[in-house]
Amino acid sequence: MRFAMTNQNTTGEATAFELDPPRFENGKAMLIAGLRGHFTTATWSGIPALWQRLVTYRHIPGKIGSAYYGLCFKVPDGIDYLCGVEVPGTAELPEEFNHVSIPAQTYAVFAHRDHVSKLRNTMEAIEQNWFPRSGYKIARPPRGAPNFFERYGAGFDPRSGIGDIEVWIPVKP
Repeated sequence: MRFAMTNQNTTGEATAFELDPPRFENGKAMLIAGLRGHFTTATWSGIPALWQRLVTYRHIPGKIGSAYYGLCFKVPDGIDYLCGVEVPGTAELPEEFNHVSIPAQTYAVFAHRDHVSKLRNTMEAIEQNWFPRSGYKIARPPRGAPNFFERYGAGFDPRSGIGDIEVWIPVKP
């Protein structure tokens, strides 16, 4: 069953958005390392620049797999955001890299089928439509872990901003 919702875009027009039902995954523990920044509604547009800085690192020591991750930490005045990759340890990482441990936990995994700049639509559909009807609650993250993360798989095309994007949200019944 797809979930439909109506949003208002920046010009106040109503726009329709559909959300595929999630799959559930028992996510493994991971160590993610990369660049971290603080963003508010006013500075949200700075997130792509963080990603652009990350891709200047042609070789990240010990990088595991081909996926990239966008970790979101909700803070009172916005979000902290870390873009990075999975690594086995921190010993050889560049000095400006931060690292975060994500514990093994259960996730609702949502496909994002639109342009990366429209991730907010997927998040709003999940929070406003899926969670209230699902019987699940968002699992509170352990200290230092993200509230949720974006996973950019091998099929993601950074030039077009489309393909193989998922939102992973820790859940509990």
